[in-house]
Amino acid sequence: MEQIAFNSEKYLELQSENILKRIASFDNRLYLEFGGKLFDDYHASRVLPGFLPDIKVQMLSKIQDKVEIVIVINANDIEGSKVRGDLGITYDQEVLRLIDAFRSVDLYVGSVVITQFMAQPTAVQFRERLESMDVKVYVHYSIEGYPSNVDVILSDDGFGRNEYIETTRELIVVTAPGPGSGKMATCMSQMYHDHKRGVRSGYAKYETFPIWNIPLKHPVNLAYEAATAELDDVNMIDPFHLEAYGEAVVSYNRDVEVFPVLRRMFENINGVSPYKSPTDMGVNMAGYAIENDDAAQDAANKEILRRYYQSLVNERLGTGSKEAIQKIEMLMNQANLKPSNRKVVGASEAKSIETDEPAVAIELPDGRLITGKTSTLLRASSAALLNAAKALGGIDDRLPLISPSVIEPVQKLKTDILGNNNPRIHAGEMLVMLAVSATTNPVAELAMQQLKKLQGCEVHSTVILRKDDENVFNRLKMNYTCSPKFRTQKLYHKK
Repeated sequence: MEQIAFNSEKYLELQSENILKRIASFDNRLYLEFGGKLFDDYHASRVLPGFLPDIKVQMLSKIQDKVEIVIVINANDIEGSKVRGDLGITYDQEVLRLIDAFRSVDLYVGSVVITQFMAQPTAVQFRERLESMDVKVYVHYSIEGYPSNVDVILSDDGFGRNEYIETTRELIVVTAPGPGSGKMATCMSQMYHDHKRGVRSGYAKYETFPIWNIPLKHPVNLAYEAATAELDDVNMIDPFHLEAYGEAVVSYNRDVEVFPVLRRMFENINGVSPYKSPTDMGVNMAGYAIENDDAAQDAANKEILRRYYQSLVNERLGTGSKEAIQKIEMLMNQANLKPSNRKVVGASEAKSIETDEPAVAIELPDGRLITGKTSTLLRASSAALLNAAKALGGIDDRLPLISPSVIEPVQKLKTDILGNNNPRIHAGEMLVMLAVSATTNPVAELAMQQLKKLQGCEVHSTVILRKDDENVFNRLKMNYTCSPKFRTQKLYHKK
């Protein structure tokens, strides 16, 4: 059983207190740049067992009367139909999803800001669409020489051209559908305009990773580098903090590179910079809520291995790079990890060699390794899930949970009527059939009850999973990886 590493209740208290303290240090107006995911932060929950995926939203809900959300999106990302890889939706769709998500928990969304705006046709259409739904929209423009040319940035030709975002709350949370949206520039632009209006507003940054007050090469921080390998982010000791305080703390290259410019902006806007280092700008308290470091290290090492296999698949699909693979291999060396440390990989490969077909392995909470093979009736994912449910429920492996008389008509429907070339039952179809069988078969009902126990279990497939099987593992909150190969030698493969 995975051990709890993180105290979410303690984190909630520490984090909300720290943010309120930062608000009070300015004229009760703080622009808080939120990095990473506000909802569904499963990376954090994997590397810090006990970290609740929606804990940031819970924290904001504790002080919701002070909170206003501003969502930032880059016009070029709208024009280029940029897609969030984890959700498979475009950035403009993600803005709509975020608005709905915030409203569903009674957090106030004040406006949307379109940055790098140059009247791109799709950006104009998106603005009109939002306004038709009574969402306030502001536009910010490109600034020549940003972020280095501070004299131009802090002028009527720079931030002065941007539309001023009218806000009503003390804490303005600036978030975005993804990186490169312009969150920091939006915060700085607002501070510039506030200063011209005689308001001393402030800026702070809230990112969970890297965690500043744990070692640079701690597996949790290495896992962050693995997660951002394609972005080429690098954790490093904050040199400004070391110089100012004589204390070695962890930051990352982008914040360190931009800090001199930010400090000069602070000085030009308010006369003095409130911060001596990139670390000073942060408000993250996650490091103080880690209560079982061994458990955190173990979980983070598992995440590094998962990221390694994902990078192999990304490169095979043409969405990744060899450089990202090499970066994660370097991190694995630093953490003394080998691909063979991921037990489900060896188990699935052994089953595949035995059957000469794709196979899937699942590691149960008690450490048992359960496999599933590809058959004429089922995909390997479906078989592995059924076998895992049997093992967890103490069900005789010889007992059928779903009768072939139920499976075969579905296969006929798929091939003869719906025109599907592959008759094998995928994981989602299998679970529906198991649910139907459970209405008349007590053993199938027992197996159904075991599925919730699969949350957090490790899974590996010897071939790249189809999207429908991926979705099932995601919904069951299982941690899956794949070997970087397809089932067939065809050039086109439907995910």
